[in-house]
Amino acid sequence: MGTTLAAVMKKLEAKGNAKMRTHNLKAGAGENQFGVLKGDIRAIAKTIKTDHALALELWKTGNADAQFLAVLILDAKRLGPADFKWIVRSSAFVEVTDWLHSYVLKAHPDREPLRIEWMRSEHPMESRAGWALTASRVATDPAGLDLPGLLDRIEHEMGNASPVVQWTMNSTLATIGIENPKLRKRAVSIGETLGIYRDYPCSKGCTSPFAPIWIAEMVKRKG
Repeated sequence: MGTTLAAVMKKLEAKGNAKMRTHNLKAGAGENQFGVLKGDIRAIAKTIKTDHALALELWKTGNADAQFLAVLILDAKRLGPADFKWIVRSSAFVEVTDWLHSYVLKAHPDREPLRIEWMRSEHPMESRAGWALTASRVATDPAGLDLPGLLDRIEHEMGNASPVVQWTMNSTLATIGIENPKLRKRAVSIGETLGIYRDYPCSKGCTSPFAPIWIAEMVKRKG
């Protein structure tokens, strides 16, 4: 397979899936996507390996599938804070932003200054990424974080936040409750009062994202 932008876009288009496209549309993606299954995107990435220049070209298309692929083939060491700012702001939709967090941002050496900046941002994708980084830090390296202060912000801001941001704010709320027994009761109380994701549809065997249920289930699993 060729690795020019045109060749890769043609390959992605050929892998388009109607059901996946519908899923992406419901999840907030626009029309600029083919609906490629994630497994197919990963398979294409394996044939390309790392190609940073191509990754940036793919990202600039604004196509959701191209951006998913870009996340997997970019060279994270070549990205600095300024690069991440335009990349996150131009993310096609929330699942792309979440892939960027999972595969690149949460282990990047510049993640902490970006987290601090994005926690103050009014741009929904930056704010989503900032709260995702905060949830990760609560779970792995909470020293120095003002956890009661984070709960204050969640209590006062999450109810009126964009749905794009609510998801990762809620992740931070749940993570604080799971990882911090002294703050667990307050985290559960905030979740109950706000009621966000209380009626979220869940497949059998999945844990509800409603924070009180999520916290209780994960604490139970920890034993």
